[in-house]
Amino acid sequence: MQCSWKAVLLLALASIAIQYTAIRTFTAKSFHSCPIPNPVNCSLSQDTDAADRLCDESPTFAYNLSRKTHVLILATTRSGSSFVGQLFNQHFDVFYLFEPLYHVQYTLIPKLTQSKSTTDRRVMLGASRDLLRSLYDCDLYFLENYIKPQPVNHTTDRLFRRGASKALCSPPVCESLGAVDLHLEEGDCVKKCGTLNLTLATESCREHGHVAIKTVRVPEVSDLRALVEDPRLNLKVIQLVRDPRGILASRSETFRDTYRLWRIWDGTGRKPYNLDVTQLTTVCEDFWNSVSTGLNRPPWLKGKYMLVRYEDLARNPMKKTEEIYDFLGIPMDSNVERWIQNNTRGDRSSSKHKYGTVRNSAATAEKWRFRLSYEIVAFTQHACQQVLAQLGYKTAGSEEELKNLSISLVEERDFLPFS
Repeated sequence: MQCSWKAVLLLALASIAIQYTAIRTFTAKSFHSCPIPNPVNCSLSQDTDAADRLCDESPTFAYNLSRKTHVLILATTRSGSSFVGQLFNQHFDVFYLFEPLYHVQYTLIPKLTQSKSTTDRRVMLGASRDLLRSLYDCDLYFLENYIKPQPVNHTTDRLFRRGASKALCSPPVCESLGAVDLHLEEGDCVKKCGTLNLTLATESCREHGHVAIKTVRVPEVSDLRALVEDPRLNLKVIQLVRDPRGILASRSETFRDTYRLWRIWDGTGRKPYNLDVTQLTTVCEDFWNSVSTGLNRPPWLKGKYMLVRYEDLARNPMKKTEEIYDFLGIPMDSNVERWIQNNTRGDRSSSKHKYGTVRNSAATAEKWRFRLSYEIVAFTQHACQQVLAQLGYKTAGSEEELKNLSISLVEERDFLPFS
C-alpha cells in the first residue's frame, strides 16, 4: 500500500524534529539512538507503548560529547609498558585498567602466543575491539563474558592484575581502605579489598574524567582504526617502542622457560638449531608495520597518535611525561609528578617483582648491553635492521663498542605527535 501525502509530510516533519533534537543534544553528555519507524508501512503511531519498549530495549550509544579522553597505551611485552601505565594510573582523574585483553586471549585462544593462525588473530582482534569500546564507555559488565569462572552478582576475584589499577583499589570500589592504605602494593590491594564489585567499578569509571588502558595484545596501530574513527570515542593512541635488543634481554630474564634456548645460546655461545627466532622477529615486524603507519600520517590518525621511545622516557621522565599529557590535552597533576620523582631513581633492590616500576629508569634502559652476548646482539641487529634504523637505534660493530657507547646507542630523534 502506498503512503498518502499526509503520511509523507508527517514523516518529513518527524525527521526535522529528530534532527533538531540531535543538534540540541550536542550540549548534553550523551544521547540514545532509537529505531525510526519504517516509512514503507507508515505506522508512525500504531503502538506508542511498543515503540517506547523498542527504544528501551535497543542498544544505547553514549556519544562522547563531553570529550572525555580515551587513552590506549599500545606496546609489547617488556617494553616499559607497566611503567608508562603508571603515569596514568597515578592521575586523580584517570580510570586506568591494566591488560583487560588478557581475559579475551585466554578465554578465546589460550595458546595464542604460540599460534601463527591469521584466523586466530582476527578472532582475537575483533573481540578485543568490542571489549575496548565497552570499557571506554565504562561498561565493565562486558568483561564478564571473558572472566572464568563467570562473576556471580557482578562480583569476581579473577580480574587479571586488579591491584595494578589504583581506581579499583580505592573508594568507592574498595571501602575497606583507610588513610594509611593510600599507597598499597599490588598484592596488598587484593588482600584488603577482597572481591571486585563490577557495579562499583563501573560507577567509579563514570566518575573519572578520562579512561586509560594498557595492552600488549594488539600488534599494530592499524588494528585500532575502527576504534580511532568511532565517533563515540575520543581515542588517542600512545605507541610505546623499545630497542628490540633490550626487549629480548628483558624477556629472557623474565620468562626464563619460554626463552630457555636464548639463554642457552647466551651462556654457551652456541646457537640452538631449534631456536624460535619468531620470538624476536615478530616484535620487529609489528614495530615496523605499526610505526610506518603512524609516521606516514594517514588522515584517520590525525591528532590521535604519538610515538614514544622508552629510552627517551627513561632519560627524561618528567619532560617526556609532560609532552605526553600535552598531546592528550589533560593537565598533569602533582600525583604524577610525585610518582615520577619517587620511582625513577631507585636501585635494583627497589623492584619487588618482575613487573615492578621502582627503578633507576636511565640505567634500566641500557642494562641489556651487559646481559646479552655480542653474538646475540649482532644477530638481533641483522634480523631487525630496518626497525632499528627507523626508530633511531644505533648498531654496535664489536663487543667493545657495545659496552662503551651506553645510551648514545640511541640517536636524538624528535617524534612529534601527529596533529
